[in-house]
Amino acid sequence: MTEMIQPVAKWCAAIVEMIGIVIITGIAIQVVLRGIFLVVKENSYERMMAEVRQHLGKGILLGLEFLIAADIIHTVAVDLTFESITVLAVVVLIRTFLSFTLEAELRGNWPWPQAGGTRKPVGPRSSDVVQDSSSLATTVRG
Repeated sequence: MTEMIQPVAKWCAAIVEMIGIVIITGIAIQVVLRGIFLVVKENSYERMMAEVRQHLGKGILLGLEFLIAADIIHTVAVDLTFESITVLAVVVLIRTFLSFTLEAELRGNWPWPQAGGTRKPVGPRSSDVVQDSSSLATTVRG
């Protein structure tokens, strides 16, 4: 029975992995084209940077989820050894950390509430950046 499941599981893992790669690549191409459009047509560099970062980050997060799923399928159904489980655990930890930090950066705050019920900002968001058109100096509101 295992001999029948392993080839199917390999194909499933490869398909899910390819979906993750296609998602990341496709969204990267889409946001680059959208960014070029915003700079050329609307002459809006700040808006372009904010949109590219947001959409690319979301695409990477979605693609990472598919890549994690492919690794789990492959490890559990194809190569179930102590070594492969250890490698899977390390890969999932790294990808989870990447997902967590990307999500925090996209939201602009940490996911847990701070004292007083507010969420502490991670860094300046695109809405906090102001550009002075006379000197083209960029400042951050605080």
